Amino acid sequence: MDALSDLFRVVRLTGGVFLEAEFSAPWSVKAQAGPEDCRFMLAAPARLISFHYVISGQLLLQIDGDPPVEVRSGSIVLLPRNDPHTLASQTGLKAVDSEGLIQMDASGGLARLRHGGGGEITRIVCGAVGSEADCYPLLDTLPSTLVLDLNGRSAADWIFSSFRYAARELSAARAGSAAVLAKLSELMFVEAVRFYLEGLPADERGWLAGLRDPSVGKALALLHTDLARPWTAEELARDVYLSRSAFADRFTSLIGIPPITYLTRWRMQVAAQRLRDSLKSVADIAADVGYESELAFAKAFKRQYSLSPSQFRKRGDRPSGAHAAQA
Repeated sequence: MDALSDLFRVVRLTGGVFLEAEFSAPWSVKAQAGPEDCRFMLAAPARLISFHYVISGQLLLQIDGDPPVEVRSGSIVLLPRNDPHTLASQTGLKAVDSEGLIQMDASGGLARLRHGGGGEITRIVCGAVGSEADCYPLLDTLPSTLVLDLNGRSAADWIFSSFRYAARELSAARAGSAAVLAKLSELMFVEAVRFYLEGLPADERGWLAGLRDPSVGKALALLHTDLARPWTAEELARDVYLSRSAFADRFTSLIGIPPITYLTRWRMQVAAQRLRDSLKSVADIAADVGYESELAFAKAFKRQYSLSPSQFRKRGDRPSGAHAAQA
């Protein structure tokens, strides 16, 4: 399994579509996904990634302090940190709060929004993907706004037709429709991340850039595939056909921390997920993430999260704060 797939597996995502909107120019609305929009998720997520899929027409999206971004028909725009933002037909218009315009479906189907001055029509579908972890290194790597233009891409047809189908399913209140929308939203997010990774500049630094580097990407895949193995920097360097010093320098340059430090932090995040979601003993989880000694694992875990594994499990906690940022 590659490192990107492993990250998606461990830090689970859940998502869905909560709104279908039709705007007619001129128009401008303020938007941000909130807890009330998470009814399609099994539990309130620790972090939301909101998105808008433009079915037809076009729009301008702007986060305060950033220049507006044009999003045209057949494109998806993601906001990895769910920043408050404005959607509009043009700049310079006074924005109204979108919450007051939403019409809820009494049967629990797709909410709708109709707004504007009667001119050119723009139709969009809005949704969100939730993460159970406050700290998600992948999301921290992405820009505040990520536009995925599907026009001419192989994914365009299935995403467009799937959104149309799933929206009709939810509107008809058919059993299982919310699950269809959730899986579609998650797949769409994965496709957007892959698209972003493909377009990174050659001199880019960070976790995603490391995935693209042949040596560092292979090392990440090895670490994520066999987490419990007692890895050393020398062994990793040998497996990716580099000297120890050359490998360590390249890994640290791209990822920002040495390979064994990265491994330790990832082990702690995997352990935290298993403490939350499984009934395994602390000793078994310690072994799963490469610790022969439960005491050594407990010390490393407390150093990361300021809680012992047992305290963390008892609280049902999520990684948060400064310690989670290190993960």
